[in-house]
Amino acid sequence: MRIALIADTFPPMRTSGAVQLRDLAREFALQGHDLTVLLPSDDIRSSYEFTTVGAVQVLRLRAPRTKDVSYARRTLAEWIMPYAMARNLKKSPLAETVWEGVVWYSPSIFHAPLVAEIKRQSPSKAYLIIRDIFPEWALDLGLMSRGPIYHFFRYIAQNQYEVADIIGVQSPGNLNYFSEWERQEDSRQLEVLQNWLSAPEKSDCSIQISNTTLSGRKILVYAGNMGTAQDLDILIDLAHRLLHKRDFGFLFVGRGSEKARLKEKVRRLGLDNVAFHPEIEPEEVPALYSQCAAGLVALDQRHKSHNIPGKFISYMQSGMPALAVVNKGNDLASLIREAGVGEVCESYNLDELVTHFDALMQKIEACPHIRENCKDLFDSHFSVSSSVRQITSALER
Repeated sequence: MRIALIADTFPPMRTSGAVQLRDLAREFALQGHDLTVLLPSDDIRSSYEFTTVGAVQVLRLRAPRTKDVSYARRTLAEWIMPYAMARNLKKSPLAETVWEGVVWYSPSIFHAPLVAEIKRQSPSKAYLIIRDIFPEWALDLGLMSRGPIYHFFRYIAQNQYEVADIIGVQSPGNLNYFSEWERQEDSRQLEVLQNWLSAPEKSDCSIQISNTTLSGRKILVYAGNMGTAQDLDILIDLAHRLLHKRDFGFLFVGRGSEKARLKEKVRRLGLDNVAFHPEIEPEEVPALYSQCAAGLVALDQRHKSHNIPGKFISYMQSGMPALAVVNKGNDLASLIREAGVGEVCESYNLDELVTHFDALMQKIEACPHIRENCKDLFDSHFSVSSSVRQITSALER
């Protein structure tokens, strides 16, 4: 199939979304599909920049800057983005291309005008891969009230649902949110599309724990975004409670809006069992995890939607059990328990979390097969090859 994959993140960015989309694009090509990734870019001078990365075509289309700017400027830029991309697509060598399928990744929630423009030109189905149900999660977390801003974002989100023929959510618990959307038209299809990762290219890691202040300790690592949706304070509080256990250390790797505040909290509490490091290249991650005992996951307890974070999948891929703190009833909790791949706390009670921490450490010592459980879970649920087959099957149906 000739497929357009629309996103706003892709390498050389190093976010989990960029890595996922790179892996997805590669697998489309490996399975024989003619795939082009359409991306907004604020750092090209011409209307478009056309490159090939391996067997994948990448068309960068000039659009306003949306990353690392104020919220107000980002909102305006994201609203303009799809229109700018559509205009510059018409100036590119692919202006007259007839696509057999359109796939797009949310976040961002603003791609609907570009998708609609492509569908007007091509008689193709559109598959929405939705990872965040925004603005609902921001409402749940108290970051937004039911005022004009919320209704603006909800209107934008509804637009992308309206142009989609298929919606793939990342967890069964999110199906109910879209059940009314599915009932509105017989041709609409709703399904669970699990997150995915492909096998990373192995590389040495720039982080050598033996050369850090955490040398000689058993390491619990958090690798990923440090933002408001994660609520990482509970993990810092855990480190504070375990300060007397000199054989354990906590390593936080990545970037995010909360990182500076968290570092200041660690300094204020005098925690010498916690270290921070900037984000690393995806190829370095396996070598990092090989130095660690367990992976950390934290989701804000006010979430009402379900989330299987990319970092959790990367832990499973490396055979590393997880200690997770999630909102009550999250599908991730049952997944961890049923697969026997770690411990999960569904409350933000620190005493309970310490109990789960102790239980996980005992499991790691007593049950060497726990690492095989992790790898088995990854192979059965999160392979990129099965994700591509599922998407193309839905587009062809």
